[in-house]
Amino acid sequence: MARRERVTRMSVEQPLWRALTGYRVLALVYAVGLFATTHDEFDRPWVAVAYFAVLAVWTLATLPRIANADSCTRRFLAADLTVALTGILLTPVADAHERIQAGGPTLPSIWTAGAVLAFALKGGWRWAALASTLVAVANLIERGSPARDTVHNVILVWVASIAIGYVVEVARASERTLARALEIEAATRERERLARDIHDSVLQVLAMVQRRGAVIGGEAAELGRMAGEQEVALRTLVSGGLVPVSRVSEDAAEGAVVRAVEEDDTAGDGPVDLRALLAPYACSGVSLAEPGAPVLLPPGAAREVAAAVGAALDNVREHAGEHARAWILVEDEPGEIVVTVRDDGPGIPEGRLAQAEGEGRLGVAQSIRGRLRDLGGSAELISVPGQGTEVELKVPKDAADAARVTHARGKGNER
Repeated sequence: MARRERVTRMSVEQPLWRALTGYRVLALVYAVGLFATTHDEFDRPWVAVAYFAVLAVWTLATLPRIANADSCTRRFLAADLTVALTGILLTPVADAHERIQAGGPTLPSIWTAGAVLAFALKGGWRWAALASTLVAVANLIERGSPARDTVHNVILVWVASIAIGYVVEVARASERTLARALEIEAATRERERLARDIHDSVLQVLAMVQRRGAVIGGEAAELGRMAGEQEVALRTLVSGGLVPVSRVSEDAAEGAVVRAVEEDDTAGDGPVDLRALLAPYACSGVSLAEPGAPVLLPPGAAREVAAAVGAALDNVREHAGEHARAWILVEDEPGEIVVTVRDDGPGIPEGRLAQAEGEGRLGVAQSIRGRLRDLGGSAELISVPGQGTEVELKVPKDAADAARVTHARGKGNER
């Protein structure tokens, strides 16, 4: 079945650009109408007429430029503000000095605010502050002195433009955060759909192969065991696994930026989730139980604990048989991490560990106890003949990074 992709574009600031377009046209009409009612009071009305002709052509010709942020370039903003500043500075040339001193409006009048607001919509409050400051300087030059009404108008434009610029920045950040949230939701739904499809096909086939292999026996039993392990691994992968892609959200002036960060257990000095290192050991014969929250340890310490667990499982396979089951329990205590590996094998005969260590087989002594000792922790082994073996690993949360350990160890597989 053909699939159709639907793309929805959201823009919180787009209505502001449309409002600015209407404002510029209305401000032009207002400025021209204001001049038309008082043109007989101007000393040089022809200067004002020439300016308004240029202003009208510029306003109407540049309407597409203020349709959105992409088309409103820096070069256009500079030219637009220049037109506004020129009109302010031409006011003393065209208008009578008495009218200017009495607080008469400049030639562009409120049209100037449109140029400043374009800066605010494009670049935020910093750009708005720059543009409004230039307008303030031009007004002071035009008036000749900082009169009350001039200062009032300057402060009003300055505060309004900065406030709008800040609102635009917040709106952009919210828009990008919402878009990213919708993207993550869509990706989650797609993963759930794929999980259902895989469950209805691949996972059921693997489960059937495991059951049939166990019934047939022989080489088919080994094939069934491998199918069971792949079923567990695939099920873990489909459900999201223990090392999901981290999404780091940053709120900046440019908006909310979300980066995809792949967790790397071998790089950096940051803590590592021990669950992620123990997850590969889970299979049809090994059950893993862990807390719902991350179990954090220094990278080297986490790797050493995982290696000790691997050594314990190697011993289970070697001495308890291929059909023995094992359980891994991870506990996050206030001051330490406790990992317990238990099996249902025949157990260890009394004195067997001391005998193996005397013969130079140091699987438990070095691969398990040695690792935990170097981390400042401990490893206790409890075994009852006929009732299986339990290995309890304890490591403090402030364990030193095991990468600093200078001597090498062999990974033995003998008890």
